[in-house]
Amino acid sequence: MKEHLRKLGIKEINSGVCTGQVWYGAEGRITESFSPIDGELIAKVKNASKSDYEKVMIKAEEAFKIWSGYPAPKRGEIVRQIGEELRKNKEELGYLITLEMGKIYQEGLGEVQEMIDICDFAVGQSRLLNGFTMHSERRDHRLYDQYHPLGIVGLITSFNFPVAVWAWNSMIAAIAGDVVVWKPSSKTPLCAVAVHNIIRKVLKDNDLPEGIFNLVTAGSSVLGNTFLEDKRVRLFSITGSTAVGKKSAEIIGKRLGKTILELGGNNAVIISENCDIGMAIKAVVFGAVGTCGQRCTSTRRIIVHEKIYERIKKHLITAYSNLKVGNPLDPSVLVGPLVDISAVRNFTNALKDLKNEGGKILHGGQKLEGEDYASGNYVVPVLAEAENHYKIVQEETFAPILYMMKYRSIEEAIELNNGVPQGLSSSIFTLNIQEAEKFLSEAGSDCGIANVNIGTSGAEIGGAFGGEKDTGSGRESGSDSWKQYMRRQTNTINYSNELSLAQGIKFGF
Repeated sequence: MKEHLRKLGIKEINSGVCTGQVWYGAEGRITESFSPIDGELIAKVKNASKSDYEKVMIKAEEAFKIWSGYPAPKRGEIVRQIGEELRKNKEELGYLITLEMGKIYQEGLGEVQEMIDICDFAVGQSRLLNGFTMHSERRDHRLYDQYHPLGIVGLITSFNFPVAVWAWNSMIAAIAGDVVVWKPSSKTPLCAVAVHNIIRKVLKDNDLPEGIFNLVTAGSSVLGNTFLEDKRVRLFSITGSTAVGKKSAEIIGKRLGKTILELGGNNAVIISENCDIGMAIKAVVFGAVGTCGQRCTSTRRIIVHEKIYERIKKHLITAYSNLKVGNPLDPSVLVGPLVDISAVRNFTNALKDLKNEGGKILHGGQKLEGEDYASGNYVVPVLAEAENHYKIVQEETFAPILYMMKYRSIEEAIELNNGVPQGLSSSIFTLNIQEAEKFLSEAGSDCGIANVNIGTSGAEIGGAFGGEKDTGSGRESGSDSWKQYMRRQTNTINYSNELSLAQGIKFGF
């Protein structure tokens, strides 16, 4: 462990305040980061005070004036170099993600690969920040729109993807000419420190100004609403619970700030009688127990056709019985720990609520004890039968609990899929083209992501990521999501010798 931490520049006590190249002597309290694997202390981070935050914001403002003037392909070249540094540090950073967050090592490596992939995507996008030219209704006029850098982008991330979400937003913001101020989860501050240690070399080697990529590690009890209320922050991208998103959006909305909100998910998989059962089972199990059920795209519900319900139930009980829960650094382990004791408490409370509402646990639910599970964060993933209307089913429990329910018609299945407050990811397994197309139509899934013959989790960076309803608004990562990080401007050029008014208006004097 010590060698991995040393390579990432992680010390016994680390500053949580950085402006890209410079680490500041943070004046706030110290956060101790304990591993959910064994409960042991990894390292400490000194948090930012309000005065630290102000220093960072001043540097960010100064940097934006310079960075926004760089040609976009030049900004893309910096992002390309960041991607190369991430490649060099993939194993060490993947290890730290597992150590501090608890997901299995293969998933930790996968998260770093997402960072690398979005860098590659952003490099190409830096040459495609293209506007649109239209025909003007006025003779000898040119009408077009274009995109300019927006400003300071505020980024608030969750523990479950402690670095990938930073990359999704920061790399796109960077090629757009923006600067980023990142407030990471207090549960995974070391991952954020490591990322800034990795990119520091690129920024220094290219003689870039302080303030392009900024880190402010601080508790809400210290910053309060200061960050959200700050008019200097033009756009906020926030990942968290629906409750956090609603509160944040209200504060930001009062000053008419812009937001990208990636909040709760309550994702369902419809399993048709016309499906490939083997494919469906694999997708459901990974979707439900991967990252110990702590993905916003984790599979929470499966809606199974009544004709194959018992077969699917039998297959899943067998699959769940063979899952190995344990140390996520062990290559044979498929399910690591929950992130902390509060997550375990939410898990056990949800199961109590499920039983009280009439649900039935088919497998799992135990909290694992013993020397190998000394942190107290290990649980056996749950497979249960429930009704969609149960209060606990309508909520998102960030833990490995999968609810089974039946359907008769594709219309009923879609109604169940849509019958929750959240609208992030969804999936159907079917070989019937009519069912697949109906699921993807305007009468189908109401989620931001809808898949056919692939699970709810594991989104690619090339597609826009985000959802509807209580999941929030806006999109991160690929497709044309870059437009949210830029200021759109419509331009008209009159190259005639006359002043013509739109809509043929005559105004003489």
